[in-house]
Amino acid sequence: MIVGLVAGMNNPKQLLTDIPMSEQHAPVILVDGSSYLYRAFFASQQADLRTADGTPTGAIRVVTSMLKRLLKDYPDSPVAVIFDAKGKTFRDEIYAEYKSQRPPMPDDLRSQVEPIHAIIRAMGLPLYVEEGVEADDVIGTLARQASESGRPVVISTGDKDMAQLVDQHVTLINTMNDTTMDEAGVEEKFGVPPRLVIDLLALMGDKVDNIPGVPGVGEKTALALLQGIGGISDLYDNLDKIPELTFRGAKSMPKKLEANREAAELSYLLATIKTDVPLHIHLHDIGMPAPEPEKLVELFKQFEFKSWVRELEAGDAEELGADEPVTAEPDIATEYETLLTQEALDAWLKQLKAAGEFAFDTETTSLNYMEAQLVGVSFAVEPGKAAYVPLAHDYMGAPEQLDRAEVLAQLKPLLEDPELKKIGQHIKYDMNVLRHYDIELQGVGADTMLESYVLNSTASRHDMDTLADRHLGVTTTSFESIAGKGKKQLTFNQVELEQAAPYAAEDADITLRLHQKLQPQLAAEGELLRVFDEIERPLIPVLSRMEYRGALVDARILGEQSRELEQRLGEIEKEAFELAGEEFNLNSTKQLQAILFEKMGLPVKKKTPKGAPSTAEEVLQELALDYPLPKLLIEQRGLSKLKSTYTDKLPQMINPATGRVHTSYHQAVTATGRLSSSEPNLQNIPVRTPEGRRIRNAFVAPDGYKIVAADYSQIELRIMAHLSGDEGLLNAFRHGEDIHKATAAEVFGTTVDNVTADQRRSAKAINFGLIYGMSAFGLAKQLGIGNKEAGTYIEHYFATYPGVQRYMDETRAQARDQGYVETLFGRRLYLPDINNRNPMKRQAAERTAINAPMQGTAADIIKKAMLAVDNWLEQGDMDARMIMQVHDELIFEVREGEVDNFCAQLKPLMEDAAELAVPLLVDAGVGDNWEQAH
Repeated sequence: MIVGLVAGMNNPKQLLTDIPMSEQHAPVILVDGSSYLYRAFFASQQADLRTADGTPTGAIRVVTSMLKRLLKDYPDSPVAVIFDAKGKTFRDEIYAEYKSQRPPMPDDLRSQVEPIHAIIRAMGLPLYVEEGVEADDVIGTLARQASESGRPVVISTGDKDMAQLVDQHVTLINTMNDTTMDEAGVEEKFGVPPRLVIDLLALMGDKVDNIPGVPGVGEKTALALLQGIGGISDLYDNLDKIPELTFRGAKSMPKKLEANREAAELSYLLATIKTDVPLHIHLHDIGMPAPEPEKLVELFKQFEFKSWVRELEAGDAEELGADEPVTAEPDIATEYETLLTQEALDAWLKQLKAAGEFAFDTETTSLNYMEAQLVGVSFAVEPGKAAYVPLAHDYMGAPEQLDRAEVLAQLKPLLEDPELKKIGQHIKYDMNVLRHYDIELQGVGADTMLESYVLNSTASRHDMDTLADRHLGVTTTSFESIAGKGKKQLTFNQVELEQAAPYAAEDADITLRLHQKLQPQLAAEGELLRVFDEIERPLIPVLSRMEYRGALVDARILGEQSRELEQRLGEIEKEAFELAGEEFNLNSTKQLQAILFEKMGLPVKKKTPKGAPSTAEEVLQELALDYPLPKLLIEQRGLSKLKSTYTDKLPQMINPATGRVHTSYHQAVTATGRLSSSEPNLQNIPVRTPEGRRIRNAFVAPDGYKIVAADYSQIELRIMAHLSGDEGLLNAFRHGEDIHKATAAEVFGTTVDNVTADQRRSAKAINFGLIYGMSAFGLAKQLGIGNKEAGTYIEHYFATYPGVQRYMDETRAQARDQGYVETLFGRRLYLPDINNRNPMKRQAAERTAINAPMQGTAADIIKKAMLAVDNWLEQGDMDARMIMQVHDELIFEVREGEVDNFCAQLKPLMEDAAELAVPLLVDAGVGDNWEQAH
């Protein structure tokens, strides 16, 4: 949200060309500080930015960034910032209920107001606060002065009320959506010209400011009245004409208006921005910014804005460049070409060969790479210079285009040249699409999505639009803006070239510019560059091949299981009806509450925010220990989800041409570096129940092949042993002991040989629970024991493995100090809540700090294993292929006669993916299907 708020300012070319300019003067910029104060605070809530001592800084950062953008966008303009004064205004005297419904200012925002004021003054910007009036009235008065003198004014605000001030000299800019509003813009947005905006607000009322309005008059009715007759005074002068209007309720409207005349007139008065406030300053008194760099450095250090400090200390005070989260590029003139002739294409092919690297993008008919047809391709060789080659636009009247097969034949040598580097955004998708056309994309130099992800996995989303906003200050053209929305949305082949070509060329241009922005940041962090160059980038073609191969799925097996689940669900329903003594909807929360807590009188364990008894999963699990109906409901929910998500849905995902399901692996989603997948989500196939494991029976080997599943054994516990250096853990793993039995023996004071199954189960819960930051309360709940007993188990554990306690303490301290933790290979996870004053948020961040290095290292290890195994299979002649990756497991199809040889070579490759202080072990199983291979 922070990025979106500030980046709304980041299209200076549009802003300067859309705003009416005086020949003698740049516009005066009037900033609605109060509007931005609240918007900045709520926009920054999700990130919850704070200093090391817990001081909130989100609003400070966002408001400062917005002002820095303004100074860059309007270097020749005087700028003033206006805030509301404390206390009541003349509107409160007129109407005691004015703004009475607004909650008090949040404490975390109140503490940031004075720092914001201090930074504004240090930036050399005049800050105005007038007692008895609102910031709107001060801005309105200064805007009127501008109109009278013919001086252009830009009001930077998000307040709709300001639209009433717009005239030939006054323009609004909205930094949330990067739009400008002149007189025509106001009429387009509101349906009335600026002079009637007050009337519109007065008729409709305003719940936020508690302006009453006329009861029963909404936006449509208000517009019908204003467009049909005129402003409020005209309406009351022509009440007899209102019934002639065609809107619903017109006949009764005169009576309604007459009965609420006082409310309408009061609302008009409250909604009117004053333009005659006796100010202590005049428009002409607003001068150019005169920053105080030393004071700014002091303030930026105080609030830990490190990159701003570096810029200022480097002598960049006049520029006041944007902070890392919201950076901006200079305005770049764009030169986009649409290539419709062979001559034009030849010229670009020559440029691409000579460039050494270029950005590349495909435009297609579908997001599903197995169904997508190529519509066109785009390239960029330098910032602002890009071209689009349309190949299959087939709407009525589409111009003649170059032949797709011929163009691809000319592109194939370039795209398959490993020495000619291609830059893409989510380039794996393009790689898969090109395979349909017998092109093996090689020479991937970078993927901007992954560059951003490696730099900071949690800072923002990693899609191109977000990255352009964040790093370039560019608002890109959205697909919906050229193709429409919903059911009426066009596929790209139906989009007219006048819109399609600039959109496609922009994709390549922005991708190149992002790479040029992000790559130096990676290079500055050597470890992160290695993560990108040695793990993430080379993994792209590996995942692409796995996706394209897919996994063979037997729909018949799933259909049979689906029918069995349907039968069992029917039985559960009958049993539930018998226990409840009546029929009810098992999926209805309201009916469940009535049955469980009103009729059957079961104890209420937890309530919803509205005070109703909760029927959440954890509540039912607790109740299921003592009552049969909740136990049935848990089974019903699990089987229903299994049926709808897998046994019913998976057959629909089988590609008719291949007989396989083709998932999409995502490298830039999880915070820790683990892969995720979708359509289908292979990572979430349940394995803890027999019914869940049966899903894997449907993933079968082709005739003449076997499925091999190779899984790392207790990899995260082994990583914990390595990271903590605890001698007890290290010795247990080095000697091949059962780590859960070893832990049980120590915690329960017995020998390994005498450990019971229950003790081993408890020790397993402790081993895994503690690396996930589980508390005594959580362990007690999992084991069904008391908190005190669970606490004793944990004490024994840390006494047995003191190195683990030391690692956890040191990791927490390191995270608090530097704001992030790292994996064994240098992957970084930032923890914005690690110093949060909210104990729950801080403790959650501490748990993540302990666990993330293990989860992230495990993710890195299996990725490195995938690279090694893929290289072995691609270079050799083994009849085997990697078809899936799920958590710590790799799944293969292997020719029957080669299985033994395959497993013998596979295990050491995977076990050598990392060098730890304890051995990595891989278990490999073989079967006719995935489940049998376990």
